[in-house]
Amino acid sequence: MRADYVIVGAGSAGCAIAYRLAEAGKQVLMIEHGGSDRGPIIQMPAALSYPMNMKRYDWGMKTEPEPHLDGRRLVTPRGKVIGGSSSINGMIYVRGHARDFDHWAETGAQGWSYADVLPYFKRMETWHDGGHGGDPAWRGQSGPLHVTRGPRTNPLTRAFVEAGRQAGYPVTGDYNGEQQEGFGPFDATIYKGRRWSAANAYLRPALKRPNCALVRAFARKVVIEEGRATGVEISKGGKVEVVAANNEVIVAASSINSPKLLMLSGVGPAAHLHEHGITPIADRPGVGQNLQDHLELYIQQAATKPVTLFSHWNLRGKARIGAEWLLWKTGLGSSNQFESAGFIRSRAGVDYPDIQFHFLPIAVSYDGKVAPEGHGFQAHVGPMRSASRGQVSLASADPNDHPHIQFNYMSDPQDWEDFRTCIRLTREIFAQAAFEPFRGHEIQPGDAAQTDDELDDFIRSHVESAYHPCGTCKMGAESDPMAVVDPQARVIGVNRLRVADSSIFPRITNGNLNAPSIMVGEKVADHILQRHPLPPVNDAPWIHPDWKTTQR
Repeated sequence: MRADYVIVGAGSAGCAIAYRLAEAGKQVLMIEHGGSDRGPIIQMPAALSYPMNMKRYDWGMKTEPEPHLDGRRLVTPRGKVIGGSSSINGMIYVRGHARDFDHWAETGAQGWSYADVLPYFKRMETWHDGGHGGDPAWRGQSGPLHVTRGPRTNPLTRAFVEAGRQAGYPVTGDYNGEQQEGFGPFDATIYKGRRWSAANAYLRPALKRPNCALVRAFARKVVIEEGRATGVEISKGGKVEVVAANNEVIVAASSINSPKLLMLSGVGPAAHLHEHGITPIADRPGVGQNLQDHLELYIQQAATKPVTLFSHWNLRGKARIGAEWLLWKTGLGSSNQFESAGFIRSRAGVDYPDIQFHFLPIAVSYDGKVAPEGHGFQAHVGPMRSASRGQVSLASADPNDHPHIQFNYMSDPQDWEDFRTCIRLTREIFAQAAFEPFRGHEIQPGDAAQTDDELDDFIRSHVESAYHPCGTCKMGAESDPMAVVDPQARVIGVNRLRVADSSIFPRITNGNLNAPSIMVGEKVADHILQRHPLPPVNDAPWIHPDWKTTQR
């Protein structure tokens, strides 16, 4: 097998690259280990808790025992399926804040400032505002990725935004537009009642072209000869073979598997490679380092009225929702139920939001287990820019072994202060008049947890990953010893090899990572095609005028 461009991983960025390269007439071959994304379990938005907990769709990785979280091993879901993690995620669409991308550029990723990336966000989107406000000039109108909003008919969903306003925070019509800070409607990658994954948006149209093909196989390593990538070694049907690349190999296998694949190929920290008997081809100490994530807590409140989704959390209710969705792609099954958002600053002196809220009109966990109290609601809350850093390292030289994943969560003292702030600010929002008709007792952390030590105990035992790993093949200047790829996503020290997924983020963005991951695919595709980047824009984002002196 041979193609001009060989892409490893049919995930968020890989699908976007395949689409743009095929559109330009290039011969593209996509390697994906996972299986089909067809069927209601993945395509029905309300069923989101199922695929990320199924071996069929998830790689099944866990962290090493986390030293600051009582040695807990946290699950690290990554999509092993067509569409990658965009096929098993919560479908929440957050570009990130303008300042995130300016920080990328300032730290060595030249050409990736907000002015540079905003045109790519616009190119990839078709935005449907649903009548909930926002300025279309900030959004895309003709891209492959449809972005919509839920109906927001549940009174709790509206109460959350009103409570934010009553607590003194701004209300924003579009956090992906000019003003992220504030409370307002969530955007989602849902279209006509279905999950609009990278597979639906990009890969299926690409595969309709004669010059794009998909190979179901397991990538073992990148073949590098005389300092340049010439193909990918794969195993398929019990046989090991090489897929040859005439022009380039593009690794888009996730922030966990991309650094693993580089290290198996001889690109990484030389001493670590030697430990596993791998001959270093390019000594890049940054491969696998700089691992970041978002952590979150569920602040859960009992509800005094039966207005929550718990009314449907039984066999009959689920059957009714499923039947309506199967027949018409409408009803509760057509929403991820995350329909109201909040982005706030934790304290005065922070110039843009560093806390995110996901509101849900039911008290439930990601594995689908509801709170024993029955009717309730919750806010997922967590800090956006932890200073804690972890690493991905090889467990062995066997490609079939998962790597070691150590996030080193909560290793920075500021993390504890930030999470206590998150809990207290959430409690204040839930205490507003907008929730008065619905508010019962606090389910968790519970009224008994008030002191710093009591909150820290709750955080230590209950904090969960928001499943936003990134940063392990950092993009930066060639002179930066910890950079893995240059600002065109080319692996430093190896020709004809790029990495393009969330692993190249220098620092984690503000919010969920699917949107910026797809944007990376869109922008890197232009670099691969040697096109001039889209012209930068001068749209200035809203920054709170009194951020230096006030928290809201």
